[in-house]
Amino acid sequence: MTTVQLRRYWFEPGHLAAFTAWFPTVLPTREQYGFRVLFALGAAHDETFTWAVAHDGDLAAFQEAEAAYLTSPERAAAFATFPGHIAKKEIGFADDVLAH
Repeated sequence: MTTVQLRRYWFEPGHLAAFTAWFPTVLPTREQYGFRVLFALGAAHDETFTWAVAHDGDLAAFQEAEAAYLTSPERAAAFATFPGHIAKKEIGFADDVLAH
């Protein structure tokens, strides 16, 4: 079983490019905690960034790994250069409707 979290961010005008340049710096730390980024899409026309992150296991396993990731010194170091300016976020879990 794999748990997938969808994340969508809306940025203040003019700030998407800085975020998309920064985003790859956090991926090695995510991977260290067992996460895989399935896709990451930026849309300049409305300053949005949509991505999906997966973790093997059920929701509880995802949440446990996320708690460890969020409090890790590696994440803190990566976020030292976080450009910010996220005006709104939507974060939730999704199921693969095409999986058999």
